[in-house]
Amino acid sequence: MIPYVLFPRVIGVLCLAAGLLLPLTATAHPHGWIDLRMRLVLDDEGRLEALQQSWRLDPFYSLVLLEELEREQGDGGVEAALDQLGGEMRNTLSPQDYFTELQWGDDRPGFGEVEEYTVLAREGRIEFVFLLPLAEPLDLTGGPLRYRVFDPSYYIEVVHEAEGDTPLDDALVVSGKLDCETRILAAEPDPERVMEAAMLDVDDTAESGLGRHFAETGEVVCH
Repeated sequence: MIPYVLFPRVIGVLCLAAGLLLPLTATAHPHGWIDLRMRLVLDDEGRLEALQQSWRLDPFYSLVLLEELEREQGDGGVEAALDQLGGEMRNTLSPQDYFTELQWGDDRPGFGEVEEYTVLAREGRIEFVFLLPLAEPLDLTGGPLRYRVFDPSYYIEVVHEAEGDTPLDDALVVSGKLDCETRILAAEPDPERVMEAAMLDVDDTAESGLGRHFAETGEVVCH
């Protein structure tokens, strides 16, 4: 199995410290991105019980990370290294609610612990798939449910899987029997925030929460 001490060096190479693996200083405007797919998982009563998310790291960072893992793999091979990578990602993202912000009216529903997760190497890209359970099931009938997934430091940009500027049909889906409408709203950051991000150099420290202003919003309305 790949040694535990390898991971700080791997992530140092990738500069993914803004939240994927290491709690280092947050820095700068986006230097990489994640393609997101979101599936809302409903229970038998039509209540929201979990958010199944798939994060695909951009091709460049995926390539660097895969090459590093292949060089350093132990007896368990790359698959064992990816498994351990998944555990490190889960443990570091857990205190940050997996970069996920959920809103139901004026409420912010909480999350439970992630127990189901995996890391894959697919088509040359690293993919982190996990099931984020809600602390309590949520009845979705009524007002809209909204969520955002973002790196608070805006070092890494999180966007729904898209073709051009159009999100893919499966970028946001609801798994259950309710009749639900979904849409993904583009971010509309204040021009001052755009300028703030543009002026940040790679060595600068971004304001905590800057990423929220650039995050897409997923919206679900169920009947």
